[in-house]
Amino acid sequence: MAQEDWADAVEYFTKLRDRFPFSPYTVQAELLLANSHFNDGKYAEALQAYKEFESLHPSDPRIPYVLFQIGMANYKSMGSIDKPQHQAAEAVEFFRRLIQSYPDSEFAPKAKDHLLLARRRLAEHELFVADFYWRAERFGSAWERYSFVVEQYKDIADVAAYAEKRSQLAFLERQQRSAEQARAEKHGSWKDWFNWL
Repeated sequence: MAQEDWADAVEYFTKLRDRFPFSPYTVQAELLLANSHFNDGKYAEALQAYKEFESLHPSDPRIPYVLFQIGMANYKSMGSIDKPQHQAAEAVEFFRRLIQSYPDSEFAPKAKDHLLLARRRLAEHELFVADFYWRAERFGSAWERYSFVVEQYKDIADVAAYAEKRSQLAFLERQQRSAEQARAEKHGSWKDWFNWL
């Protein structure tokens, strides 16, 4: 459908829902409204509509689909790795809920695939922050972030291996800096020797 067709669909399903709240077609219209927002690329509106559908109709047989769509709307809203990853975290949450609550659903395999991709995005964000701390020579903070990635994202082998290596290097740098600082506090820096010359 063309972009304006989705906007027309949103308008149509909104009118149907609002004018005929007790119609047997209202529940279907609510879901189609959410789908129209999603297909129009308006993921924030789609999220709101899907979540509203879930809260109003928790026993509806289409809840696995709704959970998947909430996860997908968050997934498609994810920003670049240098931005906070709230959408990725929420995508992980809803994909997990779907997999745990409805493991036999037709959407569970797709949710597993997207769960891994969303977790990778979270891990890459953590690595981005850790690398920033590394470049800023804040090795303690870098070590903590790298260690967090190693613990939380073991299932993503390449990310975990990179984080493990960088974690060890950051720890060594941190220890070396701490030792140099302790020595300088106790004995003074070699630069202090030039002051008396």
